[in-house]
Amino acid sequence: MVLAFLVTRLSRRPERGMQRTLGTGARAGGTTSGILGRLFSKPLHASSRAVGRGGSAGRRSRGRMPFWPTVRTERRTW
Repeated sequence: MVLAFLVTRLSRRPERGMQRTLGTGARAGGTTSGILGRLFSKPLHASSRAVGRGGSAGRRSRGRMPFWPTVRTERRTW
């Protein structure tokens, strides 16, 4: 969240890297059969969601600040 607030454009790559890492761990934990697979993958899946929420919250709060110029974070695809 702090990185997303201070350097909006540079926060996307670390956020995606963390989500990719946590997603890989969640998928590996989910290969266990039955209830154990859900138990092993659930904390990693929840952490991945928390990383995404923290990054979006930082970008959203930076956009609301009156003294910082707004920075467009989405990419245009023509």
